[in-house]
Amino acid sequence: MLRAGKPIEGRKGKMEERRTMNDPIPQPQLQDGRGHKNPYPCWERIARLIWNCVYWVFFVPVPRYFGFWHRFLLKCFGARLGKEVVVYPTVRIALPWMLTLDDAVIIGYGAILYSLGPIHIGKHTCISQRVHLCAGSHDYSDFRMPLIRAPITIGAGCWVCAEAYVGPGVTIGDRSVVGARSVVTKDMPPDMVCAGNPCRPLKRRIMKPND
Repeated sequence: MLRAGKPIEGRKGKMEERRTMNDPIPQPQLQDGRGHKNPYPCWERIARLIWNCVYWVFFVPVPRYFGFWHRFLLKCFGARLGKEVVVYPTVRIALPWMLTLDDAVIIGYGAILYSLGPIHIGKHTCISQRVHLCAGSHDYSDFRMPLIRAPITIGAGCWVCAEAYVGPGVTIGDRSVVGARSVVTKDMPPDMVCAGNPCRPLKRRIMKPND
């Protein structure tokens, strides 16, 4: 007669332990970041609080036609802006001091610049409405879920179309186009039209000669 908890012979001759009804079942480690060091330094937490107050009170209500005011506020919080930059007042910017916009960059209506890591956008690039540039993630293999602040670099002369998502650590080459609602998780080469989920290069971008 076999008894619970006693080893039995398996078909392949290996000894296997029969588990009794009362034996505890091992549970996987649950993710829990409580009690661990805050990933943001103290000065950055304070600056982020101040920025959010300024953003909702002085940035969002001002119409986009007063772009000089939006640029002024961003520069006050450490953003590096070139000439003729346009940032719509509805653009969400997490940490302005992580933002670099070269000359003639346009950031359209409702875009999200989640700049936990550095975001650099090259000159004459257009970021269309509701694009999400996400320069932050978490290490899901660690139960503490530590923050990853990976940079995003978008080259000169690019167009990131409406509602596209660009993930952390991604570089988009000069003069490339990213199609609407694409999900970009890997680097895209220059001079290409790219689209899809996941985003991939589809064809070369052929520019017409100037008249």
